[in-house]
This record gives sequence, structure tokens and C-alpha cells, in this order.
Amino acid sequence: MKEDKLSDLSMKLSVDVLNLVKELRNKKETIISNQLGRSATSVCANIAESKYGHSRADFIAKLEIALKEANETGKWLEMLLKTDYIDDATYKSINKTCSTIRILLIASIKTAKSKLNK
Repeated sequence: MKEDKLSDLSMKLSVDVLNLVKELRNKKETIISNQLGRSATSVCANIAESKYGHSRADFIAKLEIALKEANETGKWLEMLLKTDYIDDATYKSINKTCSTIRILLIASIKTAKSKLNK
């Protein structure tokens, strides 16, 4: 169940961020938007890859990469807010999705690691 929710939320995050990146490029902001686009889409890609991991350790590794990328995405969003490229409502909306993904990833990683040690 959690993995489906993770997949759905990570796709939402990617789509929302890619739409935001289009807007940012119209404002001539490319440095952070390029990084933001890469990190957000990496979250989605790594969650998708985790489903076909070669082993439980590979599954965990993919989720851990997704968690790092979600954390990075949150930091880029914060920078965009602090530099007035995005408004508070945009930040809160996208960051809420990103934060939820991080919470679910942490729980999934903990569960997977506990099963690895059995």
C-alpha cells in the first residue's frame, strides 16, 4: 500500500515541479530550476526502480537515494521561496507533497531494514 502511495505522490511531485520549472524558465531562472527538476524527478525514478530491486538491500538503497533527493528537492524549494521566485502558497503546496514522501520513505526504509536483519 505504501509503495503505491509513494509512487502516486512521487509522480505528483515530479509533475508539479516540472510545471514549476517551466514557469521559472519564463522568469529566466535556470540554475535552481535545473537542479530542482533533476532532484524531484530522481525521487520518482528511484521509487519506481526500487520495485524491481535485485535484492532487499538494492530495494533499500533505491529508497535511500529517493530520500536524499527528496531532501534536496525541499532545499531547492526553500531557496526559491527565499529568493522570491515562488510565493508562499506554491512553496507550501509542493513542499507538503515532498515532506509526505520523506515521511513515507523513512517508514518504508525502517521496515525494510528490520526485515533484512531477520
